[in-house]
Amino acid sequence: MGGGGIHWVHLIYGVLVCLSVSLVNAEDPYRYYTWTVTYGTISVSGSPQQVILINGKFPGPQLDVVTNDNIILNLYNKLDQPFLLTWNGIKQRKNSWQDGVLGTNCPIPPNSNYTYKFQLKDQVGTFTYFPSTLMHKAAGGYGAINIYARPRIPVPYPYPDGDFTLLIGDWYKTNHKVLQQSLDTGKVFPLPDALLINGQIYSSFSGDQGKTYMFRISNVGLSTSINFRIQGHKMKLVEMEGSHTLQNVYDSLDIHVGQSASVLVTLDQSPKDYYIVASTRFSKRLLSASSVLHYTNSHTPVSGPLPAGPTLGKFWSMRQARTFRWNLTANAARPNPQGSFHYGQIIPSRTIVLANSAPFINGKQRYAVNRVSYVNADTPLKLADYFNIPGVFSVNTIQSQPTEGPAYVATSVMLATHHEFIEFVFQNNEKEIQSWHLSGYDFWVVGYGNGMWSKEKRRSYNLRDTLTRHTVQVYPNSWTAILVSLDNQGMWNIRSAAWPRQYMGQQFYLRVWNQVQSLANEYDIPSNALLCGKAKGRHT
Repeated sequence: MGGGGIHWVHLIYGVLVCLSVSLVNAEDPYRYYTWTVTYGTISVSGSPQQVILINGKFPGPQLDVVTNDNIILNLYNKLDQPFLLTWNGIKQRKNSWQDGVLGTNCPIPPNSNYTYKFQLKDQVGTFTYFPSTLMHKAAGGYGAINIYARPRIPVPYPYPDGDFTLLIGDWYKTNHKVLQQSLDTGKVFPLPDALLINGQIYSSFSGDQGKTYMFRISNVGLSTSINFRIQGHKMKLVEMEGSHTLQNVYDSLDIHVGQSASVLVTLDQSPKDYYIVASTRFSKRLLSASSVLHYTNSHTPVSGPLPAGPTLGKFWSMRQARTFRWNLTANAARPNPQGSFHYGQIIPSRTIVLANSAPFINGKQRYAVNRVSYVNADTPLKLADYFNIPGVFSVNTIQSQPTEGPAYVATSVMLATHHEFIEFVFQNNEKEIQSWHLSGYDFWVVGYGNGMWSKEKRRSYNLRDTLTRHTVQVYPNSWTAILVSLDNQGMWNIRSAAWPRQYMGQQFYLRVWNQVQSLANEYDIPSNALLCGKAKGRHT
């Protein structure tokens, strides 16, 4: 991505604002897209391999949109397997019908299409989309969603002079079908072969000396945490997954699978070229990917060794994570300050402790939550719930606390009441770092700690200004605590963001329900909903 590939903030913002202003006094703007998903062969990490393209692009098209936009996206599946996209971090307010995972949607059959219809309600910031079916994510099909603020809704920093999107992730030379077959036969997932930045081994970003640019960084990999840094430059953190943060300055940032962050970088050094580096963290194999930050008045290429990343492990990373805090006086997508919601003063209705594990079940490696390894049903859980189809999922398998005993498989759903306020604790007793995602929500990350969680650990919680996000890391042999307000009715996926673990069972669904059925709480089933499994032949 050279200078011509820059997504200039003022141009984008001006165009999006004009579109929005043109519809003042009408409902929020609609944006229409038609995407076609195909296979293609490109040389990604030195040799040709099959990837998943969207409209011929790898990574897929970038969605540059505005808070409250309505998205109408017609997706044509030209693969030889059923396919879905999920919208990572998009809350789908009252609308889990559009979440794009197998618990809510029938996959789009080959040579067929489905039109997603959803609103980016009250959201701003940096997000992504990716395939949720099988191991398609290992072949690409991912892209960026950049949500800009509405007109007259301020952001807590000067508008930057340019805007760069960096999709960074681990990459495998092995075909996605082979990787899936390896998991299906119970084998341990291999180590990655490379790291990619925007689907490439090499790329460059150009900017003018003295100007300030936003770098939107997302970890779109399958299972590997990264550290991100720019040679000779400081990074001012301004946003994480929709939260405007205290604007601390960092030399490098750890970004875990499924997470996103936005930083401002001022090109305040002597005019030459500088390395942009991402390297693996908490991984048995150290891999690096580099790009070039090119000053437009530079005549000096990059030189010297790549700038080194942190040498310390989880305690360094944990300390850094605790510095990610809310800017209490700044607004997010709405004009009211983020700090006007005093989450720390609310007493949770209950505590749910979720312990991940890596059991062998029937001689095969699987992954589990509280001893239950999830298996997909042939009927989406949301459809089974709507049509009152029995026998599709179980609400009494997964428990709210870890228990002793052997692991087993089930299609597990946990029940919750609309507007509950719950404390979740993710307990990781493994040597491998975890990354957890909750669809439909963001949540307050109130605590990280080493060892086993106990009630006494609450004394260390940040109950004043921790940020909200949709994906959180849990360090090896450690715990992470979050608070979540269940204000979004629907069927929501709680899953490992490490995709091999998710595919092999480290997930379940949270059914957030209100006995009073109202469109104020949840939208009705879409008229174009695909029906499959036991829901086939029913009427929407």
